[in-house]
Amino acid sequence: MNDQKPAAPVLGGGGFLRIRLDLSYDGGPFSGWALQPGLRTVQGVLEEALALLVRRPVRVTVAGRTDAGVHARGQVVHLDLTQAEWLGLNRGVELDPAVALLRRLRGALSRGLGDLTGAIEVHLVSVAPPGFDARFSALWRRYSYRIADGPALWDPLERYFTLWHKNPLDVDLLNAGASQLLGLQNFLSFCKPREGATTIRELQRFEFARGEDGVIVATVQADAFCHNMVRALVGSALFVGEGVEEPGWLHERLLAKKRDAKSVLAAPHPLVLEEVAYPSDGEMLARAELTRAVRE
Repeated sequence: MNDQKPAAPVLGGGGFLRIRLDLSYDGGPFSGWALQPGLRTVQGVLEEALALLVRRPVRVTVAGRTDAGVHARGQVVHLDLTQAEWLGLNRGVELDPAVALLRRLRGALSRGLGDLTGAIEVHLVSVAPPGFDARFSALWRRYSYRIADGPALWDPLERYFTLWHKNPLDVDLLNAGASQLLGLQNFLSFCKPREGATTIRELQRFEFARGEDGVIVATVQADAFCHNMVRALVGSALFVGEGVEEPGWLHERLLAKKRDAKSVLAAPHPLVLEEVAYPSDGEMLARAELTRAVRE
């Protein structure tokens, strides 16, 4: 580890430094990512910890907002600090400010979480490249979803992050249906649309595989996801995996472009945000501008 104090980084627009945080969390104890009055959320706890360190309100931007009960292993956020705030984090010690912020933020989170210590872990702090935006610079997000289809596979030690599904599922049928949804599509039938926002997304991966332990893991990857989209995709696919619906039914649902009684959400607790991918440093700004133009 380099204990030498580095040269001050170049300030970005508005005189602020953009800081990237890579973190993970157990979503079980939280009412989702986003701030909600009177409720404990991941964003709320994180922003409270940051405010204690820099002594002012801090707002973070996240790569992908997660619902209540949904977990993250590879979440990314950004925040903006002044140069004085950034360099002052080490409190006079000749230490890289990124290392200082990481250590102090872990301590603040531990104090703020109390008996939930460890439910949120920050793994990396870094100065973001020019133009970086945790949300809009992302190329894609990848989620996983665990399903134990039958009592013989129900492990009590894994019940908090695995769906216990009563009926057996056919992986081949699941994949036959899922493959028909790939590509750039309007996923209105599989998401809760937000006012003024598009429901067109590029679904890059939607596949199921049974592991050596017998548990099925779904992998879902897209450039971005609408609200509830992953849970709706998995929930609908389960009808096909059971043989209740034909594989082509998923494509029919897609073409219908409507939410109705058949729009079923899978439970949130097995869902994990695994990874968020970004372009090279020199392409961050161009990617963010392109995504903003499409999404907003």
